[in-house]
Amino acid sequence: MPTATELARAVVTALIETRVTDVVIAPGSRNAPLSFAVFDAARAGLLRLHTRIDERSAGFYALGLTKVGTRAAVMCTSGTAVANLHPSVLEAAHAGVPLAVVTADRPARLRETGANQVTDQVGVFGRLIETRDLDASPTKDQVDELDAARGPVHWNVQLDVPLTPPDRWQPAPIEARPVPPRPELMVYESISTGADAPRTVVVAGDDAGPPSRILAQEGGWPLLAEPSSGARTGDNALRSYRLLLESPLADRIERVVVYGHPTLSRPVTNLLARDDVQIIAAPVEGAWPARPFRVDQPIRNRLHVDGEPDPAWLEEWRTADRTVSREVDRMLHEEQEMTAYDVAACVARALPDGGLLMLGPSNPVRDLDLMLRPNRVGGRRKVIANRGLAGIDGIVSTAIGAAVGRPASTRALALMGDVTFLHDAGGLLLGPEEVRPDLTIVVANDDGGSIFASLEQGADDYADSFERLFGTPHGTSLEALCAAHRIPHLAVSSVPELEAALASPNGRIEVVEATVSRTGRRALDLAIRALARS
Repeated sequence: MPTATELARAVVTALIETRVTDVVIAPGSRNAPLSFAVFDAARAGLLRLHTRIDERSAGFYALGLTKVGTRAAVMCTSGTAVANLHPSVLEAAHAGVPLAVVTADRPARLRETGANQVTDQVGVFGRLIETRDLDASPTKDQVDELDAARGPVHWNVQLDVPLTPPDRWQPAPIEARPVPPRPELMVYESISTGADAPRTVVVAGDDAGPPSRILAQEGGWPLLAEPSSGARTGDNALRSYRLLLESPLADRIERVVVYGHPTLSRPVTNLLARDDVQIIAAPVEGAWPARPFRVDQPIRNRLHVDGEPDPAWLEEWRTADRTVSREVDRMLHEEQEMTAYDVAACVARALPDGGLLMLGPSNPVRDLDLMLRPNRVGGRRKVIANRGLAGIDGIVSTAIGAAVGRPASTRALALMGDVTFLHDAGGLLLGPEEVRPDLTIVVANDDGGSIFASLEQGADDYADSFERLFGTPHGTSLEALCAAHRIPHLAVSSVPELEAALASPNGRIEVVEATVSRTGRRALDLAIRALARS
């Protein structure tokens, strides 16, 4: 069996060979051999080292790096440290993000003995993520598996004493493998368009990518694209599609083509549950490729449009979209105070071509979904969100990781609610040597969980328990929290103030707190939803 130092260096070598360029480490004793090996490799210019005190933050930071194309690994010590990686690993599994997860463990002889910081780390992330339990250098098959991964890979490394290296590593240049080629998609089957074809819409969920936009354009069909789809571009994309799906226009839909992972709206869910609609769906990345809705025809390769588009169907939707969007803007303009929708609209306007936007869950991503006007094709605005499991965890850390991983962005922004921000406030904890990207974090602060106001539990029947169980006001001073982390903070309460703040970023990480009210949120949402019905 190799020494801990030899094994750690073999693991780091394998990571570099599989194009891992960034390693995020949380400090610990058992992972010391791995930490020393990463430090030496970083000093040799073979990768970039990041450290985080909290493992949960480290995992989501590495997730953010990987989501924007920078291949990253996260490393931690044994015991509860490993469990704190679970949220980020689950998100990576369900979103199909190839995150490398390396956990340090005691030797196998100490398992089931009650030894300090020893638990069962083999399979700790559940049946979705298989553990490779390493007591020797990674095998070729294990390295090949990591190289070709389309989701997280877990290496659990058994490290015995001594845990400190006898000498410092001076690794020679390590040649990274070429990127494995993806199979080319050839034309597999045709899909009809024209006046006699089924009336069709294209749904683009999270990470759908350009194929959905191209198909909608070639077929002359409305494109219902979520903000993080990578497809909210061009003339076919509709801003108010979520509202239009509750209008009589939606009753005439006969066929839906689905790309990506749609998760944002119940109107889309209801559409995909209709018995009178044909569902054609592309495969999706992630641990569970099966769709939660009926699929009449799977897309195994690229679709070819057969026929000439009928402009009448698309124009009906575009006309309705323009009308409803104007009515939404008019209604919001008549509000006496700044709303969360106004905050989302300001952030959308501040995102330039080539910019990066990270969206938090719950209301912010849905608010922006309604307020984000489609961008021009080729604008290269990257909008991302953790929609694999759509959890509240780690959004600050993911945003910072994404901003670090995409340094060429013309502007990096994040939009989230106050509860989401507080849930990952530890993501602001950065050491003096850590990379601090240019990132403006906009927090729509309504002192609680306003998402629940628009759901069933927000009905008047449950008003006596709503605040305690779901509203959860916290009264926390975001200004004091930011000050503790030496992060610039600015509070605004009006649209002009917010626009001015976004127009003049300080540089590095800053927080803009936009104060809005939860009072009347349910009534406003209901009024907006009623616009399309009428």
